[in-house]
Amino acid sequence: MSSKFVSNKDETVKLFKNPILEALSHVHPMMPFIVYVPITIALIAISWQMSGLSMIVFFIAGILCWTLFEYVLHRFVFHYEPRTDWGKRFHYFTHGIHHDYPKDSTRLVMPLGVSLTLAGLLYLPFFFFANPWGNVFFSGFLFGYMIYDGMHFAVHHIQFAGRIGRYMQAYHMKHHFHDDHKSFGVSSPLWDKIFSTMPDETH
Repeated sequence: MSSKFVSNKDETVKLFKNPILEALSHVHPMMPFIVYVPITIALIAISWQMSGLSMIVFFIAGILCWTLFEYVLHRFVFHYEPRTDWGKRFHYFTHGIHHDYPKDSTRLVMPLGVSLTLAGLLYLPFFFFANPWGNVFFSGFLFGYMIYDGMHFAVHHIQFAGRIGRYMQAYHMKHHFHDDHKSFGVSSPLWDKIFSTMPDETH
């Protein structure tokens, strides 16, 4: 996948000639929080009959599951190299453009049409087969997604002073500018360490 370094100034590029489609391809970085915080709270609220300990355990399990989902999605879907013209176009829309324009702040998160559809499909088995713990688990999963979005925006647009922040920023920038076959985690390097895809400099 091609990458190019861009300045700290936000850059944008048009994907569609149709103004409506073009507008839908941009997402404000706060939008996932506006949409998913109420959903996360609602999922926890409707599971009030569970014990506090059980809620904490399943919530944390959901966050952990998100980190694995994030890794798999980034490594095997976002970095899949399609052969058809349609596939290449879709791939560029979903992730390739981010590598070419990593400072475009409105294309750091998934378009809502994609993320809401994906979230709905992932939630279906929990809704039918795993209530009430499935609601708490999925609330943790959504919370993990929001951590991912927040971290992704931060490493691209905030200059960290702390050691952990600088580490996470360097870890993600190595994916963009050194080796895009490594550093697939964004919110956590856990699965890169487990599956041996950490960049050499951060071992």
